[in-house]
Amino acid sequence: MRAVLRCPVRACPETLAAAPDGRSFACARRHSFDRNRFGALNLLQPQDRRSRKPGDSVEAARARKRLAAAGANEALLLGLIDVIVKQLGPEIPTLLDVGCGEGALLRALSAISRGERYGLDLSSAAIDLAARAAPTDFFVVANADRFLPFVDASFDALMSVDARLNAAEFHRVLKPRGLLVVAVPAADDLIELRARVLGEGRSLPRGPRVESDLEPHFHLIERLCVSDRRVFQVEVLRDFLTATYRGFRAREREQVAALTEMQATLSHDILLFAPRAAGR
Repeated sequence: MRAVLRCPVRACPETLAAAPDGRSFACARRHSFDRNRFGALNLLQPQDRRSRKPGDSVEAARARKRLAAAGANEALLLGLIDVIVKQLGPEIPTLLDVGCGEGALLRALSAISRGERYGLDLSSAAIDLAARAAPTDFFVVANADRFLPFVDASFDALMSVDARLNAAEFHRVLKPRGLLVVAVPAADDLIELRARVLGEGRSLPRGPRVESDLEPHFHLIERLCVSDRRVFQVEVLRDFLTATYRGFRAREREQVAALTEMQATLSHDILLFAPRAAGR
């Protein structure tokens, strides 16, 4: 591993070292963490849990996996890969996907990059799915809102797709010449489905808020939009809502079940950032 893990225990300044067999990690203060049967490492601490099982549910994680298998988000994945390769080339030594879910983006990147890929998510259900599907990548369960369990300047590229942002931590673990790629739903993402089932219209663009949140630590270098509009079967529509909206209620499920298919727009804004120099 090129990236060095930090101990997640509050106020512990130590790094984590792997045991000879690679199945566990421990710091000099003897805080120890075991990898599970899928190879994932759970670094959640008591203060990271607002519920017994934080993060996305098993149902939502499985819905995202089915969407990836069906190629529903292919346009977004291809767009992300294209901008990464254009900026950094195909050989990316270290890359971290924060909020990686079930690992679809990292699996797609494995086809073009022989570097080390790391995924982090709050949901142990999602991380288990990711680790099972990509045993050569390294997956961690952790709360990115609190901190990223890696030492400073660990990564050449950092990804955040439909996930929460922690600008200070992103800046800390990214190398000075690294690249931050953020993807957020555009105003017309799933607009037909949201209007039909949830009674929503166009949403406010999220890009300006992302720029504002990251501005103290990053400057924008490029912005683009990827969009795809096609007909989806009811099973895929149901998975979109399950994966995207935690408040997907029984009444809304009935409305989706009444459909056979629907033409829907998938649209994301992709924003590329470079880290600001320290003190600027």
